[in-house]
Amino acid sequence: MRVHTKGTQSSMTPEKAIQFLKEGNERFVNNLKANRNLLQQVNETSTGQFPFAIILSCIDSRTSAELIFDQGLGDIFSARVAGNVVNEDILGSMEFACKVAGSKVVVVLGHTRCGAISGACDHVEMGNLTGLLKKIEPAIERETATTSDRSSKNPEFVYRVTENNVHLMIDRVRDESPILAEMEQKGELSIIGGMYNVETGKVDFYE
Repeated sequence: MRVHTKGTQSSMTPEKAIQFLKEGNERFVNNLKANRNLLQQVNETSTGQFPFAIILSCIDSRTSAELIFDQGLGDIFSARVAGNVVNEDILGSMEFACKVAGSKVVVVLGHTRCGAISGACDHVEMGNLTGLLKKIEPAIERETATTSDRSSKNPEFVYRVTENNVHLMIDRVRDESPILAEMEQKGELSIIGGMYNVETGKVDFYE
């Protein structure tokens, strides 16, 4: 499989970009990786890159976006931070990826059994991690269906908080980046979410 070029990237719609990710995850789940010559892709991307997506995911070692979407060199931008939280630097990276480098879709990707979400549910405080986990607190507050055992010992509670966190981070992207919000309104970009299941390898998209 060849790398994306300026031509293939510029002609791609946000809908097609999402379809590329869905097809890649389907290959991953079925252990049918696309045939790539990675050394050739190194050479083909040495003078430029034309990724079609930027994916914000967790630092969890099981959630490498390139692997779970079966993408090669130069195909996607990958931003990773515990709990897939949005901050100023992440937003700046997304704006670069889309407004400058031409990506067509922003994906906020959560995952099941997330340690950062569990830590936030347990109100963990430790050094700089304290400030990061506070960014997840709105997702905890939004989960009102659970009235008892609101901790990491309750997997259903943690899952609902994880889903809330994805949706709230998408809201933050739109609210705090007028650049990306305008691109989406013009149909130049899609901002979506997803949930990766660490047990099955499958991504469920929130569109």
